[in-house]
Amino acid sequence: MSKQGLPVVDLRAVACCSPIAVRALDADQAALVAPMFKALGDPVRLRLMSMIASVPEICVCDLTSAFDLSGPTISHHLKVLREAGLVDSERRGTWVWYRVRPEAFRQLGALLDVSAAPAAVADA
Repeated sequence: MSKQGLPVVDLRAVACCSPIAVRALDADQAALVAPMFKALGDPVRLRLMSMIASVPEICVCDLTSAFDLSGPTISHHLKVLREAGLVDSERRGTWVWYRVRPEAFRQLGALLDVSAAPAAVADA
C-alpha cells in the first residue's frame, strides 16, 4: 500500500477501547517506580517480596530457610529490594526483620489497578 493510501488518524478522536491507565506517568514518577519493577523482575526477589508482604514482618532466618540458596545470596536479593524502596529492615540482635513499605505498594498498585479505569463500551 502506498503512503498516499493510508488514512489519517485523528489522535483526539474517541478510541474504540477505554484506556487502562487513568493517566500517563510523568518522568519523575517513572524514575521513581522503574527500580521497583526492576527489582521485582527476578523470580527469587519476587518470591521474597511475596513472603514479606504476606505477614506484618518476617525474620531473615525464615526467608533464608525457604530457598535452596546461600545466606549471602538471599542477603543480596534483600538488599536490592531495600534499595528499590520496597521493604524496610530492622536489626534485632543477630537477626534482621523485614516488612513491606506500604507507600511503595500503593505506587505500584496504582499502575496495576485496572478496576478504576472506565469500562469498555460493549459492541452493539
